[in-house]
Amino acid sequence: MKNMAFRDWGDPQRALSVAAALMQAPLKQVLSTLSDALTDLVPHHAVVMLTGDCPKSATWSHGDAELTEAVTTAEMAQLATHVDIGRPRFDRAPLAGALRPVLAVASAPPGSAGALLALLPTGDTAPEPHVQSLVQQLWDLATLRIIALWPSAVPVNQAAPWMASSERARITADLTDSHAATLTTLLGLLRNRSLDDGTARRTAVDLAVSSLIELRSLGEGERLPGEETAQEAFGRLTDMLGLLSRYGNVELEFCGPTGEAAQRVIPPVIAQTARTTARGTALTMLEQGGVSRIRVSWHVEDGELRTIIRDDGPGSLAGDALAVHRLADRAAAVSGAVHVDAVAGWGTIVTIRLPLTAPERQRNDPLGDLNPRELDVLEQLVQGHRNRAIAERLRISEHTVKFHVAKILKKLGVNSRGEAAALALAAGFPASLALTS
Repeated sequence: MKNMAFRDWGDPQRALSVAAALMQAPLKQVLSTLSDALTDLVPHHAVVMLTGDCPKSATWSHGDAELTEAVTTAEMAQLATHVDIGRPRFDRAPLAGALRPVLAVASAPPGSAGALLALLPTGDTAPEPHVQSLVQQLWDLATLRIIALWPSAVPVNQAAPWMASSERARITADLTDSHAATLTTLLGLLRNRSLDDGTARRTAVDLAVSSLIELRSLGEGERLPGEETAQEAFGRLTDMLGLLSRYGNVELEFCGPTGEAAQRVIPPVIAQTARTTARGTALTMLEQGGVSRIRVSWHVEDGELRTIIRDDGPGSLAGDALAVHRLADRAAAVSGAVHVDAVAGWGTIVTIRLPLTAPERQRNDPLGDLNPRELDVLEQLVQGHRNRAIAERLRISEHTVKFHVAKILKKLGVNSRGEAAALALAAGFPASLALTS
């Protein structure tokens, strides 16, 4: 028996009003308009779109930020392999990191590469076939509207795709360094004559498994950890570099921050950049040959995190050698710098300086349309806080935080909290990151 919500759609005026709203909606509001129209028909938490036509982002979304921000392009692409064009599918699928009920519909009007819509319903019961059919027809209509608007769409913010490209470059560089570190360690293991064959094999398997886990996390878009003290962040660095010396012929020495400096909170993006540039530098030093000792030290003072890496090699390392691992680029992305001081026969010293405070925000920047409260929320996003933590820090409700986050994403023309944070950092915001002792 057809439900009451569907009966309302039998009124031509209702159907025409929804169609008119979709065909008049601006590009950024097509999904929200469709979501509003489907609220009583298929109650849902969120809608997510995967498209092959948008030059800016493959996924668009509307609804519960906790869900939409967790849905990945890879999950949507996997879902798309199970949905035929024009044939709705209700099933449980991995989305936002968990197996969830989803109603998926696909459409491919002329001139389009195709678009998939995933509704995340509030219940587990499959909508009746006639309801699914209506959702399909509305999605076909919405897709036509979206395709019609693509040619005239002017990107709201040119920095967002640039930041996405930079993020892909960072992940690629991290994957390269992680792979190089694994191979370097395996070679050291094979050359280590103090281990018997059985121990060597077990160690190699353990090493391969841990490396595969790291590579997988990087390949899936590693999420930055939350706030870390300088001591905690340095501990993660020692773990990252430890394998290079455990079974090799190189001795690594570590000198971490001490006293009050050890308890300073390091912005997540700075801590991650410091770790990856340190590993890349160590790998580059080992490529010289003749290196038996590398010393890594961290200093937190004068508003910066300074990493000093010293080897006892031939002193032949040139500054352009670091470009192989994109170290200077990674440091520059957060307004940092890399300096190489090599002396023949005495070794090399590489100094990496990363600021703990960003430069003053310029006027007429991409953040100019945000009001003071939205800037407060954006600052919390940059520091990696989730909605509940933001609500507690700003003394507002989680619902209000979600509202501000949605407004921020819309004004900046981005599709995720991560993109918003990256754009903010690129624009030099916040002027000073909250550091506590």
